Amino acid sequence: MTPVSEPASPSSDILSRAAVIATAAMFGLTYSLSAPLIAMNMAREGASETLIGMNAAMHAIGVLITALLLPRLVAKLGPRRLILLSLAASACVLVVFGLIPNIWLWFPLRLLLGMAAEALFVVSETWINALSTENTRARAMAAYTAALALGLALGPLILSLVGAEGTLPFLIGAAISLGAVTLVIAPAVRAPPFEKPSSGNPLRFLRLAPVAIGAITLNAAVETAGLSFLALYAIGLGWQAEDAARLMFVMMFGAIILQLPIGWLGDMVDRGKLIIGCAVLATLGAALWPFALQSEIATYALLFVWGGVFVGIYTLTLTVVGSRFSGGDLVGIYALMGLTWGAGALVGPLLAGISMQAGTHGLAIFAAVACGLFAVAAIMRRDG
Repeated sequence: MTPVSEPASPSSDILSRAAVIATAAMFGLTYSLSAPLIAMNMAREGASETLIGMNAAMHAIGVLITALLLPRLVAKLGPRRLILLSLAASACVLVVFGLIPNIWLWFPLRLLLGMAAEALFVVSETWINALSTENTRARAMAAYTAALALGLALGPLILSLVGAEGTLPFLIGAAISLGAVTLVIAPAVRAPPFEKPSSGNPLRFLRLAPVAIGAITLNAAVETAGLSFLALYAIGLGWQAEDAARLMFVMMFGAIILQLPIGWLGDMVDRGKLIIGCAVLATLGAALWPFALQSEIATYALLFVWGGVFVGIYTLTLTVVGSRFSGGDLVGIYALMGLTWGAGALVGPLLAGISMQAGTHGLAIFAAVACGLFAVAAIMRRDG
């Protein structure tokens, strides 16, 4: 069935992009609030780092399941209803998290959160790209990434203020998800039509855009590992829990501030070279975590810059993909990116949890190795 496009106008497109960007930012807030919150509660119940990593991996399994079903779901429900369903489902799941503190029940609940997150983020990114022209795409994706980083930064900040105990932080996350519903449900927000991709097999895009797929995998692996373990890593080095929870805020604040300069550079220089440069800096920065964490000032400065250059890889990747693909093919590559994001998010927390059990600085080593491998692969692909 061919989707019907809603009436378009320049002002409605701007409003629609702004509403979807704000919705993704609010959902990102609930995501970054819930990930360390769940990890801290599990640790307080005596769960090992490996078990916490396995729980975080359930989010990734939910992402994988939804990525496989997403084209059919979008065709049947449309982007607006699918996002509304995702927001409502995540709110309900967070309420259950707070009311039933059972570690084993939290595994299927984490799966449902992953399914809702995949649907919302992939549909949001495709929605924004579909309503953007080539002249506005880079700025739109930079605004999206910065807003998402703002949401990801505010989650740990809220957690540091209200604490990780009791039902209150879970209820706050649920309330924010429901609040985002009001942005997308407005009639003035236009949803674009979603065409079928030129090929029914999204795996063909793996050959067409391997560096972009690698960047998404890296982002998922390190981001999910950091959200779950960065606070625990700092606590293990003697930081207070409230101060440790703020580290993700500092990292995401750097991502917010530095995305616009990185986006400006992306319009001035070769984007492929800039992606490699960001990856090299991210590798070196992660290798310095063990030394910087001995000082609050050094930690905040390093994580601010590191968050900017690491998220910059993601911003530049979205821009490259949006420039190379359009229409139904854009939906197809986002479906594959969802699958590879799920794979990265599945492996990342598991490897990070094992690394942290193997040594005090396991998280830093994991992040440095992951970024370094991507940088080497991107350089070899470019030279090849």
